Formats: sequence, C-alpha cells, structure tokens
Amino acid sequence: MLYLEHVNIVVKDIPASLIFYQAAFPHWRVRCEGSGEWYGKPRNWLHFGDDYQYLALSDHGEGTLRDNKQHQVGLAHFGYVVQNLNAVIERLTKAGFPVDTYGTPNPHRQNAYFVDPTGYEVEFIEYFSDVPSERNNNQT
Repeated sequence: MLYLEHVNIVVKDIPASLIFYQAAFPHWRVRCEGSGEWYGKPRNWLHFGDDYQYLALSDHGEGTLRDNKQHQVGLAHFGYVVQNLNAVIERLTKAGFPVDTYGTPNPHRQNAYFVDPTGYEVEFIEYFSDVPSERNNNQT
C-alpha cells in the first residue's frame, strides 16, 4: 500500500499554525515535539497528526513563500479529503480563518481553499462519488 505519511513544512509560528490545523483536524494530536539545530540554526519542531499521518512543523525558516496568485515555482497547495467539508469550513471560520476561495462547482465533489498562518494554501475536498472518473472529472 502506498500513502502519504507526512508533510514537513517550515512555518513562521508553530502555536499559530497549530490553531489552524487543530481546527481543521480536531481528532489529531501533538505526537511529539522538541528542539534542535538544522544546519547550524536552532529550531523548534512538532509533529501533529494521528497514528498514520501527520504534519511536521518547524519554525526555523527565513524569507517568504511563493505568491499563490502568481506563477513562481514552488508548492501551490496541499489537499486533504474530508468527510464533511461544511464542518471543516465552520471550524476554521470560527477559529478566524475564512475561506480563501471555493473550487469550481462539480456534482461529484466540493472543495474550499484556506490559507494557514504562514501562507500555505490548504485545500479541503469532499467527494460525493466513489467512481474515480467522476471524482476526477473537471467538468461541471
């Protein structure tokens, strides 16, 4: 079996990022955390997830992320399949994170994009079909 175990992202502020991701994934927990050095620079790190998947957050970054509305090379977004998109939207909105944009209407799915405190775009998608050709259809 092949699956994505974790995404390792460098964030501006771990506690602020944790507020966002705890609202998105209330069933996840802090698995472990610590501090150390990464190529000569001190950093704090934290793993937030469940027993099978997690986000690795580190706070040692410098500079800015690519502008998602432009065309620079880099991470555009990462996406999570959820069972109830409206519940995710409600939790994130209540935590102070409005929907950045909605996906194109499609009878087989709905999706919404949010921007976390560091500026990463995160997509949440709910599918209404188990048929791959319908789920992956970009036609409305």
